[in-house]
Order: sequence, then C-alpha cells, then structure tokens
Amino acid sequence: MLTSTHWGTYEVELKNGRVARLKPFSEDGDPSPIGPPIADLLDHPTRIMRPAIRRGWLENGPGPAGGKRGSDPYVEVSWDEAERLVATELDRVRQSYGNSAIYAGSYGWASAGRFHHAQSQIHRFLNCIGGYTRSENTYSYAAAEVIVPHILGTFGGMLAQHTGWEGIARDCELFVGFGGLVLANGQMGNGGTGRHLQREGYKAAVDGGVKFVNISPRRLDMESPADPEWIPIRPNSDTAMLLALCYTLRAEGLADESFLASHCTGYDRFGAYLDGKDDGVPKTAQWAAGLTGIDAATITGLAREMASKRTMVSLSWSLTRQQFGEQPYWAGIALAAMLGQIGTEGGGVGFGYAIANHIGNNVRHVPYAALPQGRNPVKDFIPVARISDMLLNPGGEFEYNGRTYHYPEARIVYWAGGNPFHHHQDLNRLVAAWDRPDTVIVHDWCWNATTRRADIVLPCTTMLEREDIGVTPRDPYAIAMSKAVQPAGEARDDYDILAGVARVMGVGDAFTEGRSSGEWVRFLWAESQRRAAAVGVELPDYDSFVDGRYFKVEPPETRPAMMEAFRDDPEANPLRTPSGRIELFSEVVAGFGYADCPGHATWNAPDEWAGDASGEFPLHLLGKQPANKLHSQLDPGAWSKAAKVNGREAIEISPDDAAARGIADGDIVEVRNGRGACLCGAVITSELMPGVVMISTGAWYDPEGAGSGGRCRHGNPNVLSPDIGTSPLSQGPAAHSCLVEVTRLEGDAPDVQAFEPPAFAPRKGGS
Repeated sequence: MLTSTHWGTYEVELKNGRVARLKPFSEDGDPSPIGPPIADLLDHPTRIMRPAIRRGWLENGPGPAGGKRGSDPYVEVSWDEAERLVATELDRVRQSYGNSAIYAGSYGWASAGRFHHAQSQIHRFLNCIGGYTRSENTYSYAAAEVIVPHILGTFGGMLAQHTGWEGIARDCELFVGFGGLVLANGQMGNGGTGRHLQREGYKAAVDGGVKFVNISPRRLDMESPADPEWIPIRPNSDTAMLLALCYTLRAEGLADESFLASHCTGYDRFGAYLDGKDDGVPKTAQWAAGLTGIDAATITGLAREMASKRTMVSLSWSLTRQQFGEQPYWAGIALAAMLGQIGTEGGGVGFGYAIANHIGNNVRHVPYAALPQGRNPVKDFIPVARISDMLLNPGGEFEYNGRTYHYPEARIVYWAGGNPFHHHQDLNRLVAAWDRPDTVIVHDWCWNATTRRADIVLPCTTMLEREDIGVTPRDPYAIAMSKAVQPAGEARDDYDILAGVARVMGVGDAFTEGRSSGEWVRFLWAESQRRAAAVGVELPDYDSFVDGRYFKVEPPETRPAMMEAFRDDPEANPLRTPSGRIELFSEVVAGFGYADCPGHATWNAPDEWAGDASGEFPLHLLGKQPANKLHSQLDPGAWSKAAKVNGREAIEISPDDAAARGIADGDIVEVRNGRGACLCGAVITSELMPGVVMISTGAWYDPEGAGSGGRCRHGNPNVLSPDIGTSPLSQGPAAHSCLVEVTRLEGDAPDVQAFEPPAFAPRKGGS
C-alpha cells in the first residue's frame, strides 16, 4: 500500500499490525529521507491519545488565561464531553459576539490528502454555523502575492506556468539565482509529491551548459554540481543590487527599449528613479556596492553578461520575507523586462525554482475536486502574519493593499493542522497574545507547542490511519492513500471530530451531507473523473485506482515559457493589469500613498539589517527551511534529531565570527536580541559570509517557563525574529530582518523538554 505526504510518496510495510517501515515510492528516483521516521512516531510519547481539556479552563470556564496556557495540566475527557464543550463554547461566542469573534485562519500543512485536508474541514464546518474570521495570503510569499498582481496581473497564475526545466536546459545560458537554488527545499510539494524532479531538472541544465550564479549570503544555497559562481550579498540588500543592475543596463544602452515600449508601461517613471531624478541618488553600481558588500565591478560585469546571454532571473521566495519584501520582486521583474527576455524559452523571470517540487515541472494540470467549503458570510479577515496584532489590538486599524480595515475581537481561536508556534515571528509576543482569547481549540496528533497552549485539545489521526486520495494539479501522480493501521488511542479523523460537534449543534446533515469519510473520498474521486475528462484526461474508476495504488497523468509534449503568449501578442493576450502590460510603474500602487511602497521598485533600508549592525546586536540572523523535516513536522523523528547539535537546532556561523567570540564547533551558544533568546549548537562554516548567522526553522518551541520572555532551550529562531509587516501593502512576515548577538554558554545547559508530554491531572473531585 501507498501513502502520500508533502515530502513524498512511500510504500508502507506492515508487521504484526504495525507500520514497520516506509520505503521510497518505486517511481521516485530522488526520494526524500524525511518520511520514514513517521513509522516511529505513531505511538511516540508526544502522541495525543484522548481529548484533553486544560484544567483551569475546565474548572473556571472561558476567559483570558492569565498566563496559564502552557503551564496548566490537562484533564482527559470523553469524546461526548469534548463535543459538548466545543459546541457550547462556539454557540456562546457566536450568539454573544457574532461569528467574526471566531478566528480560524488555521494555517498549516497537516495532510497531503485531498479529503482529510484540515483547513478545508474546519472551514466547511464553521461555514455551516455562520462563518469565521479568515486569514489572507501565506507566510511563504505574502509580499509577492500582493505586489505581483499589480505588476503582472497574477501571482498564483505565474507559479502555475513557470518556464520548465526542459526549456532552461535547452535555451538558457545564464541562470542568476537571487536567494540561491536550494534543492533541499524541493523535497516538498504542497498537496503531495509523487516523484521529485528538481534535482533532475537542475542536473539537466548543468549538463546543458547553463552557467549558474548564486547571489546569497550562503555558498550552499546553490549546490556544487553546477560549480556556481558565488556572489556573497549582505542580507536584505537584494533590491539595491537589482536596481544597480537595472541602472547599468540603462546607462550603457543595454536595455531592450523595444520590449519596454511594446510590453511595459511606466518605464519613464522608473527610469527617472534609477537616474536619481526623484531623490538625487543615481542607483549606480558604486551606490549599491556600499549597501550590498559587492564591489561595483562585479555588479556592472554581471549586468553586461546578463544582457549578452539568454538569462533567467530567479527570485527565491525567501526574498519576500524581509522588511519591504515587495521590492525585490518588483525590481527583479523590472530587470527581466529591461533585458527583454520575459516570455522566452529559458529566459525571463522565475519565482522560486527548487523552493518546492512543482516549480518548473512539466505536468498536465488536472482540476481535481476538493471538499466543498461552502460560503463564509463573515467579511472580516487579517493578513496571515498579523495574528498577534489582532489578538493584542482588537478593533485596531490596519492597512492592507490600499485599504484600511479593523481587527475583529477574537474570542475563540480554532486551529486544525498547523503550528503557529513554529511559523510565526516574535514568539514571546505571540505567547502574550495567545493568552487573550477566551478559548483556544486545537486539533492535532501530537503535543507540540501549540497543543500545549490550547484549552481544548482534540486528537486526530495521521495519514497512515485513514483512507484518502493524494492528488494535486502540480504533480503527475494520483496516489491511493490506504489506511494502514488503526488510529492510536482514541484519535479521530478531523471529519469525524467535526461531524460530532456539528450533530450537537444541529448542523450534522449540512456538514456531512449524509456521507461517511469513505463515501466522501469516493465522491471526490468521481467528481475528479468528471473534471479530468473535461481537459482530456481519463481517470480510472475508484476501485481500479485503489487496486492499482496510483495513476500517472502523462505530461504534455511541450510546455510554453511563462508569459510566452503575452510576449508573442500583448494585444491579444493582455495581462490582468490596468494597462494590460507589465507595470514598471503602477498608478494604482502609487495612489495608495504608502511612503515605503511607492509606484515603482524602490530601495528602503530595513530597520534591522547587516548594513547597520554596529550596536549591541551585530550579527544578521537568517532562518532557513530545514532539510530534515517539513517546517516543524516530524521534529521528534530520528532524521530531524540526527541533525541537531547537542540536542539543539544548529546555528551556522563563520570562522571569523566564531573566533571573535571564543566559540568552538559543537559549543552550545546563546543567541539573543531584545525580543528573546534561544540555545543552539554551533556549526562553524566558511560557506557563510561573515556578519551573518543562520538557523533552520522547525525546532519545537521549548521556553524556560510558560510565560512570555522565556529562553527557548531548543533553538527556535522565531523567538528572535521581528513581528512586523513587510509594508502596509501586504503586511507579510519580515522574519529575515533580524539582528542578534551570539555568545558561548557558560555552565550547564538546561535539558530540552520539547518532546515530553504535558502534565495530566484528575478532575477536581476525582470524577
């Protein structure tokens, strides 16, 4: 039997009714090692076995927690009681405060299965009872999601039509990766991964003679088979580098004036900014050298080389996760437009090659069915990374994409399938904010940092304990996900959890439509058959699909370059922008009146960055996606633990910076700034430029003490990152604009307790 995950598909081997091991899918030539440790975690001590209620909430009722979330013991209860408590609290809040008082953005990557997708389940349920406050955008690339539609008309559409690796291998001569090309990130694919193709595509491009340039603070952000040229760049200065490349093209007559006239608008306004007519500062290579740490000759030389070759300008998603993270994308698109290669095979601009398995793969897009979520009548929303602001400032104003909104007063936080104490910034601030709502309800399978700070904890199944289908339009493989073992303890599918609460609330039929989970899976497959047929793909019937274990949708013979049709005929194939063209200057954005996000790409110095790091915190901290887990998933597993240093997340530091602080390889160090501190294990590496340190995200948050301000014993870098929006335009996360100091820990280090279950207590009175 098979199972599908975001990091790959695996063969499930059973022994004595237990999962013995997971083996790589036979079709996958580059399988991820992340998956196999799942087998050891199904009955791990962190597994949640029964519904549990925080004792203080159970005894005192709903209300702000007074610092008790994270320290109170839990009382295990029956499912009947848990369903009644959830239903009663939802009814109380929606009747007293309205459905906008229920926040259920519920951000996370819990399951690759199409039906048992936790966000779809919770949103469908809440829409059955009147709706909820939602979140907009993603932590991955919120700034791009908002700014790119103003420039190109769509962002999601561009991700779906990336120029393929085949075209890059055949026609590209120069691949310039701002933020690198990290193949470890390509292990992942939202919705599931059948066959990993990023390394294969990269190798084909290398074999085809493509020259790769890595513009990043870290040499290993682009792997060595390409023998890439490494241009170390000061973090957060990519926009300055991009603007200087644009200036050089303009000043030396290398810009494609014909393409700019026929396919773009606003070049005159953007050009005036490059020339310094707006602010008196020409954006020369010499100007950028002082900001980026890259000498001017390297910048001008690269601009000339880009103009002389078929060039792909690749922009990593990580560039968006800094203060003013909209600007690198706008400047990068402007650079590609000035080169005149947008829409060509192997040239133009790309957003996130190797950042996920589906980028640049040649697949036939099948519009698979998903669980219908219904209509949410609540209009309130927050930008996804503004959750602490919402909880700390109910009723407060916020700007977003040209409009002013107000934060709702969230009385309930309902989370299914995610861990905000992994992916949010300034975790000490989030701890304080998390204390504010009346009730926090969480579905999960393990006692991670979020479940340990919930009032009502509902144990759910893993992908190995339920039947599902693993499908996504971005991958050619449809996987029949068989139920391998029975659920641990009293764990239930999210669907069954919510169906039980729905029955208590009188909306059971509306939620289930009379179907069991197995019947829903069959229904979604049948609907997918119908949709696939409409695009010329014939899927097998469900029983044949299950018998065959998987089905491969053959790719199209050719894949057009991104924006090829627009390039060929911009009048017949206009972009969804006001002008129908690439907007190098946007009247719409200019009309918003944001000083830090005017109508064209612009340079703004971040509040915290290595260009101004002479004070108490002189090192620029960058967080990177972990190579040995997906976000915080499977952190207790053997593969993740093997990469830790003295039981903590590793921090990479340059030899110069380590020597200046008396730090040796393997030392436990304290990383700190004004927001918090964490303990990490030092890894000294010459692959990182001086002045920069790097910690992988994903270590389960493990503070000393339950309240705000405790040092994380385990090395979660989001204790240190700032909780600010990229700009008023997108309000995306700005985690990469972060300064710290690192010192060797003296004395004994405290034990890591992240993987220990919380305390349990009997109910008052012993009943």
